Amino acid sequence: MPVLTGFSHENHRLACDGIPLDDLAAAHGTPLYVYSAALLRARYTALDEAFGARPHAIHYALKANSALAIARLLCELGAAADANSAGEIDVALRAGFAAGQIVFTGVGKTRAELERAIALGVRAINAESAGELTRIDAIAGAAGSRARVALRVNPDIDAGTHPHISTGLHVNKFGVSLDEAHEIFASLARWPHLSIVAIHMHVGSQVTSLEPIGRAGAVMVDTVRGLRARGVALEYVDMGGGLGISYDGACVPGPAAYVAALVEALRPIDDLPIVIEPGRAIVGPAGALLATVVDVKVRRHADREQRFVVLDAGMTELMRPALYGAFHRIEALEERSGELVSTDVVGPSCESTDVVGTERSLPPLQVGDRVAIRDAGAYGFAMASNYLRRPLPAEVLVDGDRTRVIRRRQTVEDLLALEA
Repeated sequence: MPVLTGFSHENHRLACDGIPLDDLAAAHGTPLYVYSAALLRARYTALDEAFGARPHAIHYALKANSALAIARLLCELGAAADANSAGEIDVALRAGFAAGQIVFTGVGKTRAELERAIALGVRAINAESAGELTRIDAIAGAAGSRARVALRVNPDIDAGTHPHISTGLHVNKFGVSLDEAHEIFASLARWPHLSIVAIHMHVGSQVTSLEPIGRAGAVMVDTVRGLRARGVALEYVDMGGGLGISYDGACVPGPAAYVAALVEALRPIDDLPIVIEPGRAIVGPAGALLATVVDVKVRRHADREQRFVVLDAGMTELMRPALYGAFHRIEALEERSGELVSTDVVGPSCESTDVVGTERSLPPLQVGDRVAIRDAGAYGFAMASNYLRRPLPAEVLVDGDRTRVIRRRQTVEDLLALEA
């Protein structure tokens, strides 16, 4: 019988690669993030192999989850890196990525960040504006070097994502418009210390339809053809990330369908390698947040009961539900008897928005029971905070029959160490 990869039910218990999650919670406490190394490898490999013979590079988006152990695992698999800050650049270097494997993305790069990226010689700085091109050019000129740049073009395409994670519409803050891009390309002589090596597009996060991918590809093809007509030769095209995952069990495109759509859309320029910057699609399903029930409250209204289950984890450990109204499956770590009841699962913070899930059909959970909040590998720990002086949770990586703590639980002493 094949070994199940990732999270599955075994002998009435929820497990990660065969290791019961309740055992991990008992050993390390909660809140606790748990990741499956096997599922991380499988999801990266599925994307990589889907390209077949088409030249490509997969730059893992560290913003999804920049745990050093996870970054190292992906580096060992052959991934490159996508960094959104100087801090993420340093994490990438410590994880083993070479500077030439890093693309540096971000809307508001500081002068210090640009100086560091240029001095390191990153693969490209994904530039957001003509003003940023001017700043990069000046820094490179002062250093006696030439900076490698990919211009981020906003294609004004609705990817059908939540408004808070839409990036490809003209109302979003990202990139330059197509009209402005053509103006920039017509005046490249203004920036003698830049090498335009690529065009970068990213239409949104949690994309669950291939149609916008095809439209973005068509815009990319037209843009590249226009550049070639001006004598500008590119090294690659960067289609960003954004491939969604199924948080609620709905059908979404898999890696093979996503890559096939990209390759087909870019077929007219198939001499150029394709760069993508996935994060969620690799690490999202490979992580779960474990929490313990600390209180149960039943509130009776005129004709119904409202049941609140309060966890020791909430918006300080997993911001997505409070920030986007995001859905995450919630499951008991051990099977419980009794009829399923409608339950509001909430966090411990004194904020009404600290709700993990509403009207969920769950067994009658009691104080001390433990649950898993699924598909929390991306934008989970990465967005965690110390609000209310809550220490950050520990993180555990399951790799085969071995488990290891890849980040110890923060202490109050850690929180106060930088304060006078």
